[in-house]
Amino acid sequence: LRPVLAQAFCELCGGSAMDALPFAAAVEMVHTYSLIHDDLPAMDDDDLRRGRPSCHKAFDEATAILAGDALLTDAFGFMASTVKDLPAGRVLEALASVSSAAGSAGMVGGQILDMDCTGKTDVPLETLQTLHALKTGAMFRVACVSGGLLAGASESDIASLRAYGEALGVTFQIVDDIPADTATLGKPAGSDAEMGKTTYPSLMGLNRSRELAQEFAEKAVDSLSAFSGQDAAFLKGLALMLVTRNK
Repeated sequence: LRPVLAQAFCELCGGSAMDALPFAAAVEMVHTYSLIHDDLPAMDDDDLRRGRPSCHKAFDEATAILAGDALLTDAFGFMASTVKDLPAGRVLEALASVSSAAGSAGMVGGQILDMDCTGKTDVPLETLQTLHALKTGAMFRVACVSGGLLAGASESDIASLRAYGEALGVTFQIVDDIPADTATLGKPAGSDAEMGKTTYPSLMGLNRSRELAQEFAEKAVDSLSAFSGQDAAFLKGLALMLVTRNK
């Protein structure tokens, strides 16, 4: 999903999907590294990922740690390689945006907050929103924004892309938190509840969570009101589709 967003937004803003391909791959590499590390015993301690043994179960903990390290490091080499085809200023700005989204100000910071909140029964909604805006939302947002930056999008267009990515991230997270069985999830059902993780359904109930997912999907659609054409229609439809996605 994240690579699709990077390429689609590059095209939406007048660039080429192929120009954005190294960034699209890199964003997915960063995401995959985070999943490998999240599954480790010191973090979420999950035995399954996408219906298969998690990396440390299929191999061992050391291999999983190094696999994540390699994916994260190699991702920046992929992104830097676009400088041969695109203006260096665009590449550097997009690369810096991914770095910020993946690091302490984004995904890693969100994971720290997630670990701090695990097991607590009094997590406020505002804290949960911040947690997911960092841990999940930052990488959705930067997938959209980096595509626009590579295409040389204007500041106003980048603001629209950022708004879309933020709303899409919330939609994705709420739907991801709605309970499902192991076969659907691709990871152990109920593991979040067993670990004492606060989720939108646990705070607000299933019905309100579903309503919120729809509201944020519509916010994502509205953020692209200045865009038209096939690419915009695809991205608007994608946001609405996430509300009813089957994990």
